[in-house]
Amino acid sequence: MITIGIDPHKSSLTAVALRPSGEAAATIRLAVSGDTVARLRAWAGQWDQRQWAVEGAAGLGRGVAQGLAAGDELVVDVPAQLAARARLLNTGHARKTDSIDAASVAMVALHHPGLHPVRAEDHSVVLRLLSERRDDLAEERTRTVNRLHAVLRDLVAGGAKRNLSAEQAAALLRGVRPVTAVEEQRKALARDLVGDLRRLDAALQRNAADIASAVAVHGTSVTQVHGVGPVLAAKIVGHTSAVERFPTRHHHASYCGTAPTEASSGKQRHHRLSRAGNRQPNRALHLVAVCQIRTSGPGHDFYQRKLAESKTPAEARRALKRRLSDTIYRHLTRDQQARTTTTA
Repeated sequence: MITIGIDPHKSSLTAVALRPSGEAAATIRLAVSGDTVARLRAWAGQWDQRQWAVEGAAGLGRGVAQGLAAGDELVVDVPAQLAARARLLNTGHARKTDSIDAASVAMVALHHPGLHPVRAEDHSVVLRLLSERRDDLAEERTRTVNRLHAVLRDLVAGGAKRNLSAEQAAALLRGVRPVTAVEEQRKALARDLVGDLRRLDAALQRNAADIASAVAVHGTSVTQVHGVGPVLAAKIVGHTSAVERFPTRHHHASYCGTAPTEASSGKQRHHRLSRAGNRQPNRALHLVAVCQIRTSGPGHDFYQRKLAESKTPAEARRALKRRLSDTIYRHLTRDQQARTTTTA
């Protein structure tokens, strides 16, 4: 089988075809355009048995990787870190060219059987896009509120309270009577910030409605877990994507960063927080765990049992997050099986 490695760039890409022996069979460089994928497939038509390896299939290589996957081509995603290591080991020097990079990508695919296959984008991508948009809007709103607090601190004696809404800020501004040109400018700036705050609040409301509709269309069952609403469901499903890429619940826990790292010494067995994995589903699981700890139910009872076992609150919370990760994995797996059965 021929392995074709692709080194993508913003305006061009280079593809190198490697034989099973690692010998280069052909090289092509193309400008990125609407017919790039068609030209690549036409060039690769000389090999009946082939697989594609794209560096950064979730980044710069997304377009070509998705185009090939949509054409029923076998495509794998090669992390840039693995490609860089292969280049150094294969060439013995740090020189970089597009052809060397593409050959290194193909070499990784030849010798690394555990690479993730690239699948055509499905509805989970909609959830991820909406979730990321919500995060951006929330961060922008926080920055806007902080700026507004700073301005109101100089306009209103005592400033404004912490949980400030646009209506409350507007009410405060109506009572401000600027005397100097500086105060006049501060009030004008505060009005602009209040307008920005109203716009962001409206955008967040529209985003919440879009997420609720998208989650309903997706039909995920993770919302059955106590503490998982549409917003957190969109984050979890959107970032997990194809759950079948995780062979076991342990692989899923590692991806979510809920698999604690052992830090035992002597007869004392301890586990510390893992900083690995995707922090977005980890953050969602943390919020779900906090919700379950504060309300009665199986999660609260589990947390209390861990505390009774002399676990610290942080250790008990991490144990609950791992349990939630396994529960989410079971729901995602059942959802995938149900969709496969329906499609069949």
